[in-house]
Amino acid sequence: MEEDIKPLLVPVGGDEDDAGVLNIQFSPEDFKYKRPFHVEPTNIVSMNDDMQRVSDGASAMNKRIHYYSRLSSPSDRALVAPDHVVPGPEEIYVYSPSGTAFKIDSCTDGYGKNSSMVTIFMIWNTMMGTSILSIPWGIKQAGFTTGIVIILLMGLLTLYCCYRVLKSRTTIPSTDTSAWEFPDVCQYYFGSFGQWSSLLFSLVSLIGAMVVYWVLMSNFLFNTGQFIYNYVHHINVTDIVPGTNGTNKVICPGDPGHDVPGNKTLMFLSASESGFEAFETWWSKSRTVPLYLIAVLLPLLNFKSPSFFAKFNILGTISVVYLVFLVTLKAARLGFHLQFHWIEESTYFVPEFRILFPQLTGVLTLAFFIHNCVITLLKNNKNQENNMRDLSIAYFLVGLTYIYVGVLIFAAFPSPPLAKECIEQNFLDNFPSDDIFSFFGRIFLLFQMMTVYPLLGYLARVQLLGHVFGNVYPSIFHVLVLNMAIVGVGVAMAVFFPNIGGIIRYSGATCGLAFVFVYPSLIYVISLHREGKLTWLTLVVHVLIILLGVANLIAQFLM
Repeated sequence: MEEDIKPLLVPVGGDEDDAGVLNIQFSPEDFKYKRPFHVEPTNIVSMNDDMQRVSDGASAMNKRIHYYSRLSSPSDRALVAPDHVVPGPEEIYVYSPSGTAFKIDSCTDGYGKNSSMVTIFMIWNTMMGTSILSIPWGIKQAGFTTGIVIILLMGLLTLYCCYRVLKSRTTIPSTDTSAWEFPDVCQYYFGSFGQWSSLLFSLVSLIGAMVVYWVLMSNFLFNTGQFIYNYVHHINVTDIVPGTNGTNKVICPGDPGHDVPGNKTLMFLSASESGFEAFETWWSKSRTVPLYLIAVLLPLLNFKSPSFFAKFNILGTISVVYLVFLVTLKAARLGFHLQFHWIEESTYFVPEFRILFPQLTGVLTLAFFIHNCVITLLKNNKNQENNMRDLSIAYFLVGLTYIYVGVLIFAAFPSPPLAKECIEQNFLDNFPSDDIFSFFGRIFLLFQMMTVYPLLGYLARVQLLGHVFGNVYPSIFHVLVLNMAIVGVGVAMAVFFPNIGGIIRYSGATCGLAFVFVYPSLIYVISLHREGKLTWLTLVVHVLIILLGVANLIAQFLM
């Protein structure tokens, strides 16, 4: 049976993004559907590190179960082993992609082990990704008031679509769907097209997140190296870009009204001019630093197991918390600079409504994207009846975090002397490389992304090579070719198109079209039609949702 060989240690993830938490999903009901299998004793680990062994009886029964399972089609349950022959919980192990088996404990006090608080935090942590860096820019593109309204509306819309994903398994009658994920539901309703299209859109989100990561890592590594070089050589550097004076300096590196050649800077105090020029030649944000990352990240992508990198997931939470602290500190020191004009343009401020608002909807589609893994995240919720409540609270907290960061950065941006148009797609770029608080923020994000990037690469490898070859590691050659292709795309984008806002928009709108807007709505409408419960109002509402997703994607290419 297909579910017999499906690993119970499953990867789950969100934004560029964020994707990459490994959770063991298990409940007592799994004993009825997940059959044991024999593993070598040396590959079994437990919490107390004592050597655990599978009994001879369990090993023999496992072989018989797998033999009978191949005598019929996967959908035929006639030859499924009855529950009474399945070894007890003390002899069942969870096999992970890393090649080890984890001893599992019986859970008798509910469907899963996670409390609502833990579940809410897991969803919040999974959704919070690199999109948060582009929220202030998105608000600027849409207009201050319009941007806040769009964040609220997109949060509600994506929450509803996420609810439809969560309930999609219940629309399938007379079939055990307890172990199914959303791509399995898509395959049930749309056949092989649903299977391969869901794979394609999932890969778009993964590779899009990896490209954003490469661009951001190049940015953070460049600024970090520049800060260290200047500090070691006692260089006082003033960037040739418009900026404010004083200790809380804010810059406008992308001001179109000024000719700012590359990474050139004005230098004062002690440093030889030739040495500094040589440093700038070999330490360029777009020409050299993206290539340096290859030496570090390409070997990491070839690891068979991502378990080592999964241990650093807490860094994602630390990074977001630090960004919230940084934004609060900067806003307190800079104060608020706002003027409200609904339509009129001004030198330093943007209108409250701008025709560029679809750029924010594209960013938010990825920022609120968790639809491909929400079923996995909520399987282990202790109280399943609270799933919708916990999901709603998590979405509320995510939206609140986005609004908090976006509003504070936009409102505190010093206008005048700088125009609001100067807000960058990565708001950390509005702070100079010698800003100590921004320096630590970049360090946190750089290290976190360097540990998450191999996880994203592993997920892409599992999905692509697993579907094509039936093996996530067919050979070192296949893995190396795939990883070099992914790295090549990242380097090319970092060199020629270091536009994280655009990448987030395109990947978010593309994968969101399938997983957020089209598939959840179509599956719901088809299920109601088969039950004879479909009404015109329901049909019109969900057709409008699909049209919004299509318009969202088309608009990204027109802006």
